[in-house]
Formats: sequence, structure tokens, C-alpha cells
Amino acid sequence: MKFMKLGSKPDSFQTDGNKVRYVATELATDIVIHVGDVKFYLHKFPLLSKSARLQKMVSSSDEGNGDEIYIDIPGSSSAFEICAKFCYGMTVTLNAYNVVAARCAAEYLEMHETIEKGNLVYKVDVFLNSSIFRSWKDSIIVLQTTKSLLPLSEELKLINHCIDAIASKASVDVSKVDWSYTYNRKKLPEENGNDHGWNGVRSRMVPNDWWVEDLCELEIEFYKRVIITIKTKGTISNEVIGEALKAYAYRKLPGSNKGVMLYNDFSKLRPTLDTILNLLPAEKGSVSCSFLLKLLKAAISLNSGEMVKEELVKRIGQQLEEASVNDLLIRAREGEPTMYDVQVVQKILEEFTMQDRNAKTEIGNENEIQDIIGQGILSEASKLMVAKLIDGYLSDIAKDPNLPLSVFIGIAEMVSSFSRPAHDGIYGAIDTYLKVHSGISKSERKRICRLMDCKKLSADACMHAVQNERLPLRVVVQVLFFEQVRAAASSGSSTPDLPKAIKDLNCTSYGSSRSATTNADEDWDAVASAAELRALRGEVAALRVGNGVVQERNYGDNKSNFDKAAISKMKGLTTSKKIFSKIWSSKSGQATENSGSDSSESLGSANLDEAKSTPTRRGRHSVS
Repeated sequence: MKFMKLGSKPDSFQTDGNKVRYVATELATDIVIHVGDVKFYLHKFPLLSKSARLQKMVSSSDEGNGDEIYIDIPGSSSAFEICAKFCYGMTVTLNAYNVVAARCAAEYLEMHETIEKGNLVYKVDVFLNSSIFRSWKDSIIVLQTTKSLLPLSEELKLINHCIDAIASKASVDVSKVDWSYTYNRKKLPEENGNDHGWNGVRSRMVPNDWWVEDLCELEIEFYKRVIITIKTKGTISNEVIGEALKAYAYRKLPGSNKGVMLYNDFSKLRPTLDTILNLLPAEKGSVSCSFLLKLLKAAISLNSGEMVKEELVKRIGQQLEEASVNDLLIRAREGEPTMYDVQVVQKILEEFTMQDRNAKTEIGNENEIQDIIGQGILSEASKLMVAKLIDGYLSDIAKDPNLPLSVFIGIAEMVSSFSRPAHDGIYGAIDTYLKVHSGISKSERKRICRLMDCKKLSADACMHAVQNERLPLRVVVQVLFFEQVRAAASSGSSTPDLPKAIKDLNCTSYGSSRSATTNADEDWDAVASAAELRALRGEVAALRVGNGVVQERNYGDNKSNFDKAAISKMKGLTTSKKIFSKIWSSKSGQATENSGSDSSESLGSANLDEAKSTPTRRGRHSVS
């Protein structure tokens, strides 16, 4: 820390109790100056020779009260004592903590060059410009001390000088920055002087955001002005500005780094949040989507204005593919029926999908189309990442027993047009919803199952689905059918020769708008019974055995192996035909054995693990 000593005489100020100060000399004092509740017993000559204000006050006072003066000086009694000692020529030490108070007090007492050369105002200004404003840490300390000395510190432009000094140093090229500029970070082991290989701290590379943590000590108004000045200089990137705002938010908004606001006083935190939002760089990607979502959670907790939340929703929607599921789990406000605020996520999704529509209206030619594709506006990769993100989000909110089916379906349908190679994620979300909301009707089960494409389930998901008692029988049969079709295609066989009823069932996707008008259709839409699932499990076992035979005989004669594999395959398909026919023809007359137990767990449960223990015809991969 920089300091300056003024005067050369010994300090002879003494204290008589907490409220009295006097100079220990042989000459009797001839003036009493009241500063607040403190009395100073001093001599007129040294004071009046350097203070124009005291001259005026003494000359204009009544003859009876000329020896007693009351003043209201900035910095109170401690600042006046510095000025008084300077008048007596006593040693005074100025530093970053008291220099602003001394400067304001000297201005109040009018200790200018017109009264005496080398007066206190001049001395302090030299110290500020030559030392304080050239020091990074001293400039920050001085700026903090100016708050208690408003409005005079503002009028004297001390605040502006501090801010400009700080912004200038933050904007310096990092190659010219001494790492010792920072003072809030933890000291590194090599900086203790024990590691001779480092040759001091100068050997360390200085990061671009070296100044970020230090500025977190500032009050929000000063911080705002510093950041605006740094932006004006134009040398700091938007990413570093964003990192600075993130660090400040985590420091000043309690709990915001965990996404949960811990607050006691909205009136203090809300202006801080609003200022941070106003300072955010407008460029996309300058701050992470995760940080924006934390700010949105804070804005909801602090009940910020709708415009603030709408702006955040818009920005989050523009880079939603960067988010994680945990980021989107925004707790609903107290009194809401649902566990999470799903409406705000729907708005974010709308902003994400709106980018395509906006881009199309602004496109004028093919070159602009290519430019937009290059910029990544709703690229296929972005859509795929958002689709997976929403699948994971649906899996979490599906655990809420109060979540309406319409809301679940509404969110899922917003990304239904996004191409996904696998539907395991949405299947897992559907299974979780069916497990938690076991009381929904057949028609509601049918609606929710339309969200997934059975053809896009992985082998693991198929194994789980054919044992899932929560799914309608139609879905279970479809899953097994498409699994057999894929197995046949991979082995070079033709599509299995199934009964016409089964082919009709599978000729269109499950999402068809055809309504079930017959009793048979209603039976297919009912939940699969335990007996039916046992029959289908037998079919799965048959497929496993057939697969094992083929793999086992690959070590024999090639021609013989191909023949035997084909025969085995045909036997499996024949078994499938018989089982499908039996289920289809006898469904209406078959006694349903609706098991009260939950025989199939959610995707990824014990049953699925058990299914993984036996290989199928194709290579397995984990369920996403």
C-alpha cells in the first residue's frame, strides 16, 4: 500500500477522555473548535494561516463567541485532526484509507494554494495522482471510501478518477500486467518464496480475467460504473465481461451459484440483480446458458419485473442447447400445484423454436441461408441436443404426482419434430410418468405412448418394454414386431410373415389419428396382462436361443452354418406367428390377469439389467 508522510514535528496531540483533544505546549490555547461531539483546544495562528474558512468564521463570529467555533466537516473529527496536525507541521501519514477524508476536509476548510504555497489540498492531489491512482489495489480501496463522503467526493471528481484508474488498469494488455496487481485471490505455493524454480510471480502467465475477483468488493453502483467504463474502452472481450458479472452475481446474490436463492431483503438484492442483467453483453455466448438460467431462477425468487424475466427467457432460448437438465429444474413458487415451474420452460422452448421462423422471414437469398446454417441457427446438432435435454427434463418432472398429462405431452410435442436416432429418452420419461400416475385412463395411456416411435427404441429399451406391464398391449406387440423386423433385416431375411391383423396394427406409426372403434382395438389399447407378457417373454427367450445357436455354429463349416442359421431363424419366426395369432384371436375371451405388483421397473431397473445379461442378435448399447 502506498503512503505519504507530511510534516516533521513530533505529534503532540493528546486526549483528555474520548471527547477532548488538545496540543501539549507551553502556550495557552485560544480557540475551541467543536467537530461533532469532540472538542479541539487549539491555537488560532497555525490554523488561520492555512484555512480560509476558519479565517472567515473567526472574523464573522460575535466577539463573545469568537474563541469557540462549531463546524460540520466531511470525515468528522478524524479528518479534522489530520488537517489540524498539518497546520502545526506535525507528522501525518496519508494512505488509501484516509486520503479521501483528508482531501474532502481540506476542501471544506479551503486549504488552497491561494492561502499558502504547498497547502494540504495541493499535497493530497499530488499524492493521489502520483501514487494512489497508479496502484490497482489502492484505487479500489479509495473508491470504496468515497461512499461515506458523498456528495463532496463526487463533486471533487475523486470517484471519476478512481473509476477511470481502475478501468484503465483492467484494460491493459495482460503481457504488461504484474500478477501482484490482484489482492483478493489465494496465494499460490510458489509465491511464498520457497520455490526457487518459479523466479517469483512474474513467471506465471496472467489470465485475461485477473481483475474479476478484485472488483467483487465494490458496491453495486460503483461496480456498474467501473464495468461501463471498461466496456467503453473496448479492449476487454465480451466473454471476460460476462465472467466478471458471473463472479459478482455469485458473490452478491447469496446462493445463486447453486441455483437456489437465499434471501432476507428483496429491496437490497433486486437492484443488484437488475443491474447485472443490464450490464450483460448483448452478444450470444458471452455468458453461459447455465448462468442465464441461474439468473432467471433468481429473478423468479426475487419477483423481478416481467420484462426482466422475458429478456432472460429470450436469451436462454437462443442458446438452449448448452443447458443441462438440472439448469431447467426451476422450482415453482409457493402455492403452485406443481413441483417445478414448467410454464417458463415452455416459453424458453418457444423462443428456441422461434429462431427458425424468424430466420426464414429474414432470408433473402441462398447465400444468406448458408450463412445462417453456418452460424448454427437451429442446426440438426442443436435440435438433437435440445431433444435429449427435454427428454431428460421430462423424466424428472414426470416424478411430480401433480403434473397434468396435458403439460407433459405439450412439452414433448414441442420437440417431436426434431429428428432423433433413438427414442429411449422419451420412453424412459413416459415409463416414469406411467409409474407415478398409475391411475390414468386407457385413452390417456394411448395419448402419452404416441409420443415415442417404437421403431427407434434400442435393444435394451425393447427388452424393457416387452416386460413393461404399464404399457398398452398394442405398444408391447409393436415393440416386439419392430425388433424382429430389425433382426430379420440384419440377417438378410425378409419381413416376418405375420397375420394380417398384426400387419394392419403395425402398417402405420402408433401416432396415427385412427380411432379405436372396435372391441378388438379397445383390447389392444388396454394394459398388457401378466399372461400376455409371459407369452411375449417366451417369444423373447426363443429369439435369444435362436441367436445363441447361430453364434455357436459360426465356428463350423460356412455353408452348413448358413443353412442351419436360416432354419433356426425360420423356426423363430414361425413361433412368433403362432404367438401373435393366439394373442390376437383370443384376446377378447381371455381372462386378464392384471397383476397388482409392479413386475416391470422403470427403464434401467433390475429387469433391464437382467435382460442385458443375455445377448441378442445385435450388439447392445446403453439406453440414453
